[in-house]
Amino acid sequence: MYTDIQMYTTMKKKQLSILSLYSMEPKEPIIHDKRKCPTHLSSGECTKALLPVQDALDILHGKWKLQIILSLTFGKKRFKQILREIPGLTPKMLSKELKELEINELAVRNVFDTLPVTVEYELTAYGKTLQPLIHELHKWGTKHRKKIIGNQKNK
Repeated sequence: MYTDIQMYTTMKKKQLSILSLYSMEPKEPIIHDKRKCPTHLSSGECTKALLPVQDALDILHGKWKLQIILSLTFGKKRFKQILREIPGLTPKMLSKELKELEINELAVRNVFDTLPVTVEYELTAYGKTLQPLIHELHKWGTKHRKKIIGNQKNK
């Protein structure tokens, strides 16, 4: 059985090995030019330019991740509180998603030495930097829904 420190060390090692795969950051921003795209693809420039976007999508993918982050934007929450706030989320899936958020340093797990042991989750300062991104996704999604639903009603 692993202790919390051993699990944390193991997760950090995995995270560092994953991050080393993406250490090919361009020295300056690559502007995507559609006219040059075939040459970009063969030289790998487009792929390198999309790595940060792919990283973000990999971290936020899934049905529950954004809902959990949104739940934690309102402050510290215990496991059961998060579970009650998100309908359909199972304890096993919540546990998995919270561990992934911890690995990516978006959330932190605080364990208090009480009887019984109290565990709270909260967004880190780094995790809070996602709030403007989520807000922009919300705005785009609202416009997209209006456009698509509006187009379907007009047919």
